[in-house]
Amino acid sequence: MPHHQNTPEPASEGPVPELFTWEFATDPYPAYAWLREHSPVHRTTLPSGVEAWLVTRYADARQALADQRLSKDPAHHSGSAHAKGKTGIPGERKADLMTHLLNIDPPDHTRLRRLVSKAFTPRTVAEFAPRVQELTDRLIDAFLEEGEADLIHDFAFPLPIHAICDLLGVPREDQDDFRDWAGMMIRHGGGPRGGVARSVKKMRNYLAELIHRKREEPGDDLISGLIRASDHGEHLTENEAAAMAFILLFAGFETTVNLIGNGVYALLRNPEQRERLQRALDEGDTELLATGVEELLRYDGPVELATWRYATEALTLGGQDIAVGDPVLVVLAAADRDPERFGDPDTLDLSRRDNQHLGYGHGIHYCLGAPLARLEGQTAIATLLRRLPDLRLAAEPDDLRWRGGLIMRGLRTLPVQFGTERK
Repeated sequence: MPHHQNTPEPASEGPVPELFTWEFATDPYPAYAWLREHSPVHRTTLPSGVEAWLVTRYADARQALADQRLSKDPAHHSGSAHAKGKTGIPGERKADLMTHLLNIDPPDHTRLRRLVSKAFTPRTVAEFAPRVQELTDRLIDAFLEEGEADLIHDFAFPLPIHAICDLLGVPREDQDDFRDWAGMMIRHGGGPRGGVARSVKKMRNYLAELIHRKREEPGDDLISGLIRASDHGEHLTENEAAAMAFILLFAGFETTVNLIGNGVYALLRNPEQRERLQRALDEGDTELLATGVEELLRYDGPVELATWRYATEALTLGGQDIAVGDPVLVVLAAADRDPERFGDPDTLDLSRRDNQHLGYGHGIHYCLGAPLARLEGQTAIATLLRRLPDLRLAAEPDDLRWRGGLIMRGLRTLPVQFGTERK
């Protein structure tokens, strides 16, 4: 990740920490603490060369996430066409792929969200729980005899991919293709865009064909549900359906990969908390699992920065004047460790109760898939601890590498070792 200068530098507070270096990616929290204190709404040049505001305090972040003057639509970006091309998902150049929930505003956002929300009701997610458990156990079975595994590649990555494919209605025989395309996207999220763009295009074309097939032979799945809704007057175009399926996959898998990966890593680095959870699970108490996964989301969550927003009118945020067209990035990772909001924020406390973290966002763009992500995170972590009670890190923490990228925060690998399974 190249070195980038940050501008401007506040007077008399010492130098601004270097942002977006490899060292920063490994542990961004000290830099965010500095920004919260000295420059809470901070203008910086991103690795792409685009200038944007970083919002780091909890109160400002919560305000920005719900502020309707901050649009999700990239058309409001005042930058050049070249700069606008650097603010979305790689390969997302065509207008038809841009019409998804992450970068549209009401009333279109309201209409599309209402359609998709039917797939993520508590009841629907609860019905999906046995499938998630089955996938989790199958993945552990596959590496159990080895005594070692890379928990990202062997576990955290395939679990949400297969789960979201099942939910969308992607046939089992096609799911390995999805895994390959998603692997390209996750490996190179902050790097070479050519391969990513090709993977996005293949995924997009596949989804368009799948929608055609589902129209002829609908099933009991999310894509069929979207088609049924559009055929009954909700006016979801085929392009919108394909874009919707794409973004559910894109937003639904990498976040869960990182939730599981970062969460297990945090537990391995905090053995007393991990032992508390293991004891609770042994006693059949799932309450600590529920609060624990929320705390893991706050402590080192999967989404470091919320997706792009653009000022549609001049506004003041955290004492800074934001001009029309300026990009604004809310730093969820910084807000969720704000000592003004969370007591002892740098400490992992699985029983933390007052925990309104921003890991799933806030306002009308609050993550639709949160119930599914919670289910997958709780199932994955509980099953690992139950079945592999002596799970341990098989690398020095300093040797682990975090993926370069702007929005997501996650490990490239998580090598672990374990003895025989508890019977």
